[in-house]
Amino acid sequence: MEQQVPTDMAYIVWFEDTGMADVPLVGGKNASLGEMVRTLAGAGVRVPEGFAVTAQGYREFVRANTMEPQLRGWLERYRSGGVSLSEAGHAVRNLFVAAEFPPHLAAAILQAYRQLSERSGRTASAAAVAVRSSATAEDLPDASFAGQQETFLNVAGDQALLDACRRCFASLFTDRAISYRAIKGFDDLQVALSVGVQRMVRSDVGASGVMFTLDTETGFPDAVVISAAWGLGETVVQGSINPDKYLVYKPLLGRDGFAPIIERTRGEKERKMVYGRGGSVRTRLVDTSDRERKALVLTDSEVLQLARWAVAIEDHYRTPMDMEWAKDGTTGELFLVQARPETVQAGRSGSRFSVHHLLGEGRLLAKGAAIGDSVAVGEACVIRSAADIERFRDGAVLVTEMTDPDWVPVMQRAAGIITEHGGTTSHAAIVSRELGVPAVVGTGNATETIGDGEQITLSCAEGDEGHVYAGALEFETEEIDLAGLPQTDTGVMVNVASPAAAFSWWRLPAAGVGLARMEFIINDVIRIHPMALVHPERVADPQESARIAELTAGFADPGEYFVQTLATSLGKLAAPYFPRPVIVRLSDFKTNEYAHLLGGSAFEPAEENPMLGFRGASRYYDERYREGFVLECRALKRVREELGFDNVVVMIPFCRTPAEADRVLEVMAANGLVRGENGLQVYMMCEIPSNVVLAAEFATRFDGFSIGSNDLTQLVLGVDRDSELLAPLFDERDEAVKRMIAQVIGAAHAAGIKIGICGQGPSNHADFAAFLVDEGIDTISLNPDTFVRTVPRIAEAERQRRERNA
Repeated sequence: MEQQVPTDMAYIVWFEDTGMADVPLVGGKNASLGEMVRTLAGAGVRVPEGFAVTAQGYREFVRANTMEPQLRGWLERYRSGGVSLSEAGHAVRNLFVAAEFPPHLAAAILQAYRQLSERSGRTASAAAVAVRSSATAEDLPDASFAGQQETFLNVAGDQALLDACRRCFASLFTDRAISYRAIKGFDDLQVALSVGVQRMVRSDVGASGVMFTLDTETGFPDAVVISAAWGLGETVVQGSINPDKYLVYKPLLGRDGFAPIIERTRGEKERKMVYGRGGSVRTRLVDTSDRERKALVLTDSEVLQLARWAVAIEDHYRTPMDMEWAKDGTTGELFLVQARPETVQAGRSGSRFSVHHLLGEGRLLAKGAAIGDSVAVGEACVIRSAADIERFRDGAVLVTEMTDPDWVPVMQRAAGIITEHGGTTSHAAIVSRELGVPAVVGTGNATETIGDGEQITLSCAEGDEGHVYAGALEFETEEIDLAGLPQTDTGVMVNVASPAAAFSWWRLPAAGVGLARMEFIINDVIRIHPMALVHPERVADPQESARIAELTAGFADPGEYFVQTLATSLGKLAAPYFPRPVIVRLSDFKTNEYAHLLGGSAFEPAEENPMLGFRGASRYYDERYREGFVLECRALKRVREELGFDNVVVMIPFCRTPAEADRVLEVMAANGLVRGENGLQVYMMCEIPSNVVLAAEFATRFDGFSIGSNDLTQLVLGVDRDSELLAPLFDERDEAVKRMIAQVIGAAHAAGIKIGICGQGPSNHADFAAFLVDEGIDTISLNPDTFVRTVPRIAEAERQRRERNA
């Protein structure tokens, strides 16, 4: 006869019957799942069905087995120093593992399980389910408790389900959970645990991952960050593999059919977690195939669908969110399997932040994804296995293959953390952010290239790629407060070279980007000479050909690799400033610089003076480079018209004559970049004396000028800007240079077009900034790290100018 469940004891709640008001009953994780099922189905968000074993069920389990006195005793012995954390934790967990479910609680769980199996269409057999812990103090705005309790996947059968629930209850007292509650100030016995039982999505033959509704490193709020891997999602959460990474710009998502994917980074995805082969082995790790490693996990349409769900969830909760998703490999359907508030960046001040600057140089030992934005210097402590975790030395930089929640007590004592595996959403990354410890994750080989006891410098201050250097390098920390920054009539913009660092400065109240150098993206991200992608048959070096083939794998047309990579990189660079203008300078490599790109030597002549040679505008219409320039045009057209960043302004560098300007504009127009169409503005770098002398003629062809003070100074004074011997003579404040600048500012205004400056002079010299203000320049573009100290100088120069004119 089936055990009757007492009607006055609610042990089971279906997801559709619960929501965020029920956190004390079902915990944060289950409450969030219920909230999404009840409120977000209309937005298309799919959540696998399931139920929660309530916190009341946990307390009944503890009560029926008279466990509380023993729990309290072990925890008090640990807090008083009578036993170690590991001894107390082990003893407490054993109490749960040895305990039995009271019959009425077991019957309630198994009855709900049978109903779930029927809902899943498994009338003849038990459904496979995911069994997830959901503590009543987790997933709160100030305590995420990332990975502190257990999840069990591919659980099938009555006894397997009860055992998984029992082990979830026990996981409330893992060593890391006890330690973490102490950090957050929670009473161990005031926290209860609910268990979520959820139909398994067949991501074992599909894919899974995590996503955030802000950039987890900088707090930039307008991006969805998605990590993706083959198989079950524990590999991404644990950080045991390096997943794919995607970024989507939220404000353009769904507007006018745009597809604003601003990053696609293919991870190695060396292994995947799949179902076990039977018996007690529920899951196992297997190597991925060569095809899986080389392929992106998600299509663009799937990336955009997940991003739309993320935005809908964030809008509903009205706070940045951290989510897990899964793709069923049998049906192709996407599902959300978890959502909780993001707790680190969301709590940071919007007006105050720190900027760290390395002052020395060192030999590069390893590189990976940067977690945080600071620098750590210390002795490396290389630990390859959790079995040797006791070897860790307080204050050292932890170097290991990967971390899981058992490493948390050590991580909080580390100066920095370096892992070989994992991405920006791995366990090591999440916990490092919460602890405020800088980390470099996914290095691939750190335990081999870094010696135990070696002095190293871990730098997360150079963009989204973190670096580990040999030796203890000096660095400085600059505290920036934007609250008191004065307003200026002159537009103050920023120079941004690398998409990797673009999000680092999103808080600055800049009027846009005055100079984005395309050649930096080509050199650092694309790495291949454009003409080598158009004519790969002309690359003679077999090693270079092999490397080019490796980088362009997955692209039917090698040129598409260039176009997509450049377009997404420009989109990432433009995103923090949309809809403010972002002025992108077309590639301005010299021939000796182009020759160093992969395949470049086959296409570049040797020149005696590359600084004055085949560079800038002269390349774009010349048959030796024109096909490469077409790729640049295709990328710019895509970032504006497909990604949606119509704030991108195109700027032509080193344009010697008006006739040359006409030829470049003609090639651009032939490739879909017509000045004036779809709001396209085209600017010219003003950096050659002919640009000043013929400013009126150039002004009829362009929408604006940007003064390149380095080249203009070089050519006005006849001083090689790279010569150490002539360095004392190179000064943009020389009277001849200033007269040229004043002349072209007046000519631009007379022609009714805008003019700015993008050189370093205004940052270095307060009197030069004042001179530009007095001449009425429209915009001054600064390097981001000089923005805060230079803006007050510009404001003061404006005040003095107003007083003189009063």
